[in-house]
Amino acid sequence: MSETTIVDEPATRELAGAPATAGEHADLLAMLAHQRHFLRFTTRDLTDEQARRRTTASELCLGGLIKHVTVAERTWVDFILDGPSVMSDFTTMTEADWARRTDEFRLLPSETLAGVLADYAEAARRTDELVATLDDLDATQPLPKAPWFEPGARWSTRRVLMHIIAETAQHAGHADIIRESLDGAKSMG
Repeated sequence: MSETTIVDEPATRELAGAPATAGEHADLLAMLAHQRHFLRFTTRDLTDEQARRRTTASELCLGGLIKHVTVAERTWVDFILDGPSVMSDFTTMTEADWARRTDEFRLLPSETLAGVLADYAEAARRTDELVATLDDLDATQPLPKAPWFEPGARWSTRRVLMHIIAETAQHAGHADIIRESLDGAKSMG
């Protein structure tokens, strides 16, 4: 069985090389840390095989959800820094691009739960460090072309962070259902 330790890191801690956060920055980081904790908690005491197992009608598995949320958080942070050029133009994706995206939701045989959790922790550390150093949460970037974005729309850094929080919370809920279907364990209740 994989040994997984869940650590809920307070968002108000001092980050290496970054000032301690306060105010809205601290609130956003605290909410994100809370949602990350619930997502990670669903993987406690699981083997890699269990983290790969689908337990519902969907293609989702716990290891795949961790991978997807990691990629999503990393990509949105890159968007904050560099704009839409870091994101795919979904209108031009090929079958190979879609296949790679599908694999983002699976824990592949060459991957381990410990490995994807470590990658998630690194993405979280990077996000936390960035947020702690941001001066302007109102700075905006134009959204990339995608059928789910309004053409010409722009998102502020604040809105991107709220989107990361919402996506993490949504997938933590999915993970809770998958985990309960797997072995009856619950994150809450």
